[in-house]
Amino acid sequence: MNNLQDRKSRELLRRMVDAAISAADPAKVLASHLPEKPTGRCIVVGAGKAAAAMARAVECAWPDVDLSGLVVTRYGHAVPTTRVAVREAAHPVPDANGVEATRAILDMVHTAGKGDLVLALISGGGSALLTAPVSPLSLEDKIDITRRLLASGLPIAEMNRVRRRLSLIKGGGLARAAAPARVVTLAISDVPGDDPLAIASGPTVLDAGLGGSLAHIVDRLGNDLPDHVREALSQPVKCGATMIDLDFKLVAAPRMSLNAAAQVARDAGTTPLLLGDALEGEAREIGVVMAGIAGAVAKHGTPVPRPAVLLSGGETTVTIGDRKPGRGGRNTEFLLSLAVALDGASGVFGAAVDTDGIDGTEDAAGAVITPSTLKRARAAGHDPRADLADHNSYSLFSSVKDLIMTGPTLTNVNDFRAILIP
Repeated sequence: MNNLQDRKSRELLRRMVDAAISAADPAKVLASHLPEKPTGRCIVVGAGKAAAAMARAVECAWPDVDLSGLVVTRYGHAVPTTRVAVREAAHPVPDANGVEATRAILDMVHTAGKGDLVLALISGGGSALLTAPVSPLSLEDKIDITRRLLASGLPIAEMNRVRRRLSLIKGGGLARAAAPARVVTLAISDVPGDDPLAIASGPTVLDAGLGGSLAHIVDRLGNDLPDHVREALSQPVKCGATMIDLDFKLVAAPRMSLNAAAQVARDAGTTPLLLGDALEGEAREIGVVMAGIAGAVAKHGTPVPRPAVLLSGGETTVTIGDRKPGRGGRNTEFLLSLAVALDGASGVFGAAVDTDGIDGTEDAAGAVITPSTLKRARAAGHDPRADLADHNSYSLFSSVKDLIMTGPTLTNVNDFRAILIP
């Protein structure tokens, strides 16, 4: 393999990754979406991996507005603020700090009157951070359900249906608590399709389908699901009509990040092909599909001639079986599957990251593959196919020093994938 080609390809992939993340930076994109400045009180609340950065962006844009409030973000994602308090809690499995912060947020918005503005800053990760279980569920029940959901392989939309059913704040609960104040939501989307109800399980979006059947999901969560949890998921829910003044604005989304990366590719003389911002499915299966498309580009110049890059977003899933998993994440698992399917095909490089900087529960955002990935992994003592079966992709990429480490990015527009055929 040409060392110069390897270096140039890695550099271009990293520039595209950085552009995708930068396009969702609250400091750059939020201010233009703020509503007219309020004349009365402005209560700022929010949750998600970007919540603290969003709160700071509001403070910078509105230095002359009477702001107060509270946002909750993941541990390690806080930033300094002066008027809006920031608390940290656990993600993806909730904890007591999340429960306390959620109660404080509900107490704050309950004080809002008709002339007040409640500014809700919502981003990915908010589903776990906003924890207010319906009676008789406890925090321990929510922790157990979250772990079952994460191992179920269910699409994020289905997982969030469960979360809304079992929460006092999701599915419009925050907006109902804030009535009759005006509620304006500024959101950063991390979900396929950018459905407002799916972003952090829609705390300010009324869920008209809250009472629908979840029987098919209940079955996926295990036969040993406690009876009181099974009953809570099975019983229809009725929400009384509430007059709420809602205004929902999307300030960043996966498509915007893909477009930013595509421009980087064009500037480098490479043709981008956007395959969609809402790809879902098993990470390893998506890897095989992408390998087939990349191979067609490399061998036949179709569906796009080389040099080209295949860009996609969305959220894949990893279904954990009965065997104990190794260290991995959905993006590194996708890449390992892609590398195995390509089997060292000449001239194909790839990168995949979670744009929040944390792939699953590991400290890497994702990784990069080159035509020599499998050879180098075997030389380091790894069996790529065995590691793929054991969900041990992080360990493999760590051994060949091909992890992408960004640290918390303070934003989240879900996964970003780029497959480069120079």
